[in-house]
Amino acid sequence: MEGGDHLQKGNIRTVFYSFLIALSFVLSVFQPSAYSNSEGQEVFYIPVEQEVERGLGAFLERGIETAVESGADHIVLEINTPGGLVDAAGEIASLVRNSPLPITAYVVHEAMSAGAYIALNADDIVMKPGTQMGSAQVIDGSGTAAEDKMHSSWLATMENSAELNDRDPIYARAMADSTVDLPKYRAGEGNLLTLKAGEAFEVGYAEAIAEDRKELLEYLGLEGAEEREMEVTFAEQLARFVTNPVVIPILLSIGSIGLVLELYSPGFGVPGIMGASSLILYFAGHLIAGFAGWETFILFALGIVLLGIEILVPGFGIFGLLGAGSLIGSMVLASFSTVNIIISIMIAAVLTIIVSILFFKYVGYRGPLKHVVLTDSTKSELGYVSSETRSELVGQVGTVLTPLRPAGAALFGEERLDVVSEGGYIEQGKKVKVVSTSGSRIVVREVKDEQND
Repeated sequence: MEGGDHLQKGNIRTVFYSFLIALSFVLSVFQPSAYSNSEGQEVFYIPVEQEVERGLGAFLERGIETAVESGADHIVLEINTPGGLVDAAGEIASLVRNSPLPITAYVVHEAMSAGAYIALNADDIVMKPGTQMGSAQVIDGSGTAAEDKMHSSWLATMENSAELNDRDPIYARAMADSTVDLPKYRAGEGNLLTLKAGEAFEVGYAEAIAEDRKELLEYLGLEGAEEREMEVTFAEQLARFVTNPVVIPILLSIGSIGLVLELYSPGFGVPGIMGASSLILYFAGHLIAGFAGWETFILFALGIVLLGIEILVPGFGIFGLLGAGSLIGSMVLASFSTVNIIISIMIAAVLTIIVSILFFKYVGYRGPLKHVVLTDSTKSELGYVSSETRSELVGQVGTVLTPLRPAGAALFGEERLDVVSEGGYIEQGKKVKVVSTSGSRIVVREVKDEQND
């Protein structure tokens, strides 16, 4: 019996200890700890730098997709931008709002204009000390304030973005509308609002102020999380440069001028290489940014071929028109803005025409098409004479042989000449005097009766 009692007690102790172990495991699972929110988590940093343009939008789209695919838990946009294109900022803001992952805008230097708008669409805004955000007025291509319709739409967009996260929209409006009077923040009537980090925190436009990434992660509750950084590839840097609205007309101008100048010189040299490289950069950059497809390259090549046919086989201009249309169409299809590309093409065309005229005037044509272009002139200085000018006849008096109506014949000495009267009809037998000669043209004037012999 004693042995049985010991066995029974041992079984009880075993069950009791097993229960304690299981209870400890369960408690350890549900017990909160300082790192329970961050262990095994991942934070993705994406830089938002330089001007806001379409290339940046393509980069951010890739960054968000990469973060989602890698299983990241949070995305941080490190913002340092003076602003940029409104339409590009709109697309980026849409990406931020529709992201499946929470996004925090971390202002590391400045978030001005379009940058402020992007930040307002994030789930949280955190700013470094000494940074600023605001001054988001819409301006047109000439650098002046946009028209009322666009301005009104932009104000509504800014206010809606502020209200996404329960921020007071008056400050978003003051960033874009100089008529809002907020003198406390240096934004009296006539001035746009720019909030410093402390001011943004005070009015609820920044949830926190963080000196560095460590403090940022502490605020987010992600201490100890794995940090990954999205880097801009060379191709994306190229795309951002090429798709800049200021760079586009420069590239197109260099491209068209280079190719035209190549026609003025034998062989294929520096102008042709520069022209072809500029156009390739334009299309490659827009292809990388996602605005162009391979069909634009095909259309451009077709345009070049058609123009070549027009030059080598002169016709009625049909091939030339089709070629020019293909070139312009390929550029428009590759562009993100029809208005911008049309303006850029016009600038390039004007500059190309001016350079071509000056080059042809001062340098002349020595290009590969010289055999199909007539460049020789039949100047009298070079010995070419289309007809002899009888300047010695000026002043001589003769007799009209046939009525001049106003052309006819007259006799000068013993020489019969075809002449034309200076005025109207002159009867046969009248005296006439030669007043001028030009080539085969001899102009005569009737001599009055009292002067006749």
